[in-house]
Amino acid sequence: MTTVFTTMPSPLGDLLLAGRADGDGPVALIAVTAPGQRGARAEPEPDWLPDPEALTPAVDQLTAYFAGTRTTFDLRLDPEGSEFRRQVWQALEDIPYGSTVSYGELAAAAGLPPTAVRAVGGAVGANPLLVVRPCHRVVGASGALTGFAAGVDRKRWLLDHERGATLF
Repeated sequence: MTTVFTTMPSPLGDLLLAGRADGDGPVALIAVTAPGQRGARAEPEPDWLPDPEALTPAVDQLTAYFAGTRTTFDLRLDPEGSEFRRQVWQALEDIPYGSTVSYGELAAAAGLPPTAVRAVGGAVGANPLLVVRPCHRVVGASGALTGFAAGVDRKRWLLDHERGATLF
């Protein structure tokens, strides 16, 4: 399998998109990261190949999201992570656009016990698909904007964007 990448401008800075090409259909998106994102690649790995064309669907859908004309994503996804993390990341996709849930609510939605809240928080923080899997929609139990790997200011921007706030 080959890993391909491209970058795209966004209101969050230039995003790095990576996908896995297996020769069997469209590229599977494995990462979307912002500059300075904690725990994420800032640059492509040396063996990744630049291939903007292969990632056009992801770029187009993210561009539409940032333009306010798309609220969901329809992309083939294949991020690397443990079964637990994949379960939590899958549950992120069920959080409606413009809404938020607490970490406890996300744990319940993922079929996990309330005692898993800290582990759920760790999985959310390790989400490799920024924006596409909307980890920015997870907040503290009080509604506070808790940590976000790409920075709380970006989290606030994304939530305001989804709620239709005047951004510019």
